[in-house]
Amino acid sequence: MNMKRVLTTVIGLPIIIAILILGNKYLIDFIVAFVGVIAMYEYSKACKQKEIKVIPWISYLSVFSIAFIHIVSIETLNFVVTLGVPIILVILFLHAIVTNMKINFKDISYTLFGILYILCFLMFIALTYGIEGKYLGKILIWYIFIAAWGTDIFAYLVGKHFGKHKFSKVSPNKTVEGCLSGVIATAIFSLIFTYFINKYMSYELSYITIFIISMILSVAGQIGDFSESVIKRYFDIKDTSNLFPGHGGMLDRIDSLMFIAPFAYFLLTFFL
Repeated sequence: MNMKRVLTTVIGLPIIIAILILGNKYLIDFIVAFVGVIAMYEYSKACKQKEIKVIPWISYLSVFSIAFIHIVSIETLNFVVTLGVPIILVILFLHAIVTNMKINFKDISYTLFGILYILCFLMFIALTYGIEGKYLGKILIWYIFIAAWGTDIFAYLVGKHFGKHKFSKVSPNKTVEGCLSGVIATAIFSLIFTYFINKYMSYELSYITIFIISMILSVAGQIGDFSESVIKRYFDIKDTSNLFPGHGGMLDRIDSLMFIAPFAYFLLTFFL
C-alpha cells in the first residue's frame, strides 16, 4: 500500500468535505478557479515537453474567470459563454499578429485546447454548486464527487485484486472488472445518498432516475481518466506534477471530476 497516497487522502478528504458543506457558491467559485489555474500551469508545463508555447496570460485569465460566474449577471454570463470561443480565437490570432509570429499556429491550437479542456469542463462544478431552487446545488454537488470517488476507489481496488481483462493500452493498469465495479459502486452509493436526503431533507428524487444518472456519470468519469492518460502519453509524462504525494498533480486528481461535472449539471437540472 502506498502510504503517501493514503496520507494525502486522509488529510485532503476532510478538507474537501468541510469546504463543500460549510462553503458558499462564491467561495467554491474562487476555489474552482484557483484549481483551474494550477491545472493550467501543469498543462502548460507538459506542453513544453514538445516545445509548445502555451500563451500564459489568456490561459490563466480564462480559467480564473470561473471565480466570477455568480458575480456577473446571468445575461452577461450567457453572452460570454455564447461568444467565448470566437472571442478567444480572435485574441489568440491577434496576439500572433502583434508579436510578429513569435507564436505559431501549433501554439495557438494547444492554447485553445487547454482553455477548452480545463475551463469548459471545470466551470460546471461551480455551476452545479450554485444551483438554486427546490433541489439545492449544495446537495446535488455530492453526486459528482460520489461518482468520481466511488468509481476511482472501487475500480482501483477490484482491478488490482480481481482484474484479469485489460481494458485499453492507453492505461494498461485498468481492467474491465475494475471499470464495471466502479460503475456499480457509484450507483449503489448514489442510491444510498438519495435515500438519506429523501428521508431527512424531504427530497423526492426518483431512485430509478438517480440510478441511471449515476451510471452515466461513472462512465463519463472513466472517460475523463482515460483522456488524461492519452494526454500524458502524448507528452511522455507519468504525472502532471508531484503536487499531491502518491497521487500526482492537480490534473491527475480532477480529470474524472472535470468530465463528470457537465453531464451532472445538465442531467440533474433537466430530469429533477
